[in-house]
Amino acid sequence: GCSVGISLLIILLIPAGIYFTIRTRVLPIRLFPDMVTVLTGKKEDKNSLSTFQTLIVSTATRVGMGNLVGVVAAVSAGGAGAIFWMWVTALIGSSTAFIEATLAQIHKEKDPLYGGFRGGPAYYIHDYVEGRTGKKRKCVLPAVLFAISGLICWCGISQVISNSVAASFKNAFSIPPLYTTIVLVILAAIIVLRKNATVKVLDLMVPFMAVCYFCITIFIIITNIGSLPGVFARIFQVAAGGFGAVLMNGVKRGLFSNEAGSGSAPCAAAAAECDKPVKAGLTQALGVFVDTIVICSCTAMIMLLVPEKLVAGKEGMDLLQTAMRYHLGEFGVIFIAVTLFLFSFSTFLGILFYARCNVAYLFGDKWCWQTAYKVLALVMLFIGGIATYTFVWDLGDVGIGLMTIFNIAALYLMGGQALDELKAYEESKK
Repeated sequence: GCSVGISLLIILLIPAGIYFTIRTRVLPIRLFPDMVTVLTGKKEDKNSLSTFQTLIVSTATRVGMGNLVGVVAAVSAGGAGAIFWMWVTALIGSSTAFIEATLAQIHKEKDPLYGGFRGGPAYYIHDYVEGRTGKKRKCVLPAVLFAISGLICWCGISQVISNSVAASFKNAFSIPPLYTTIVLVILAAIIVLRKNATVKVLDLMVPFMAVCYFCITIFIIITNIGSLPGVFARIFQVAAGGFGAVLMNGVKRGLFSNEAGSGSAPCAAAAAECDKPVKAGLTQALGVFVDTIVICSCTAMIMLLVPEKLVAGKEGMDLLQTAMRYHLGEFGVIFIAVTLFLFSFSTFLGILFYARCNVAYLFGDKWCWQTAYKVLALVMLFIGGIATYTFVWDLGDVGIGLMTIFNIAALYLMGGQALDELKAYEESKK
């Protein structure tokens, strides 16, 4: 299941990323200062989100297990050079993230249930089809299919999340998975079943976890400063023999981790209150950056600063825990288990925020449907923690593959609208 989904992602996302990087004239590098300054935007309506809050919601979801386990897998399979390609992918993905978020912002609607705004690919695809056919419609097929694939994908992710948290707590603290899962589900239920608690919790949690992870990494780098030149040498030494493996693993990880182009982050971007759609786009472009260049690189450094003979033959969580034990003793193992919990838990909260707009698109604005999906996701979270493997995991991959197909098609067709906004924004700056 996984391999099909991921090779498909590469075939779709890399050309789109290169195309939009050229069309936006290398926006991620050119407008980097703007990405940082747009975060200071204020909001008027208490129910809508500021640009900074939408960065937090999307970062919650982007920063997940992919940043820990995924980076470990990429480096185990492709060597240190995979990190270089991960960085390249982040630059390319940034431009795609800019386009999709700007479109979501252009086509957002008022949200009668939660207050503030909502939108995302289902909404801009809907508007595009209506515009082409000239007829008002309640729903259009491609948008419906996008919304369904999103909901399927997030059910799959819910299971993977609880499964990996339960496994890591079992390894680190010998807690039986059932207990971990019950606590996880209760905590999640308390937060997601209240109207607007999700964003408030993420506002506190995401900056805290990202900063802690970053600071621990800086500490590890400083204590191993002597080995640093060697690590960079390994990252940039692109082995001619294993070039394909290195490239594929880095690219795959970069795409999978920062989700640019899959159409989930635009659901957060649409909720932002900003005077220019471009600001939502710049915010999400920065999100890809934070995810891949900062957080993924932290994991890579933690791992690459360990003497190679200590980690030979290990992979996944085991490898990361061994590396942390080497750097920080038993505290390191606890730290990684807690980090994985925070990264995963925030991802669960983030995907349920995204699910709002898709549920509303499919079923209309009723609390009963919103709550039904939340309960379904909580049930999936529970099953995932106690079952070792279920077919729903594969559905996660299928879901993200389908989302990407519909979303990327829409980006090619509608990207011009976002590029026009970008042009206008740059004119107004002069």
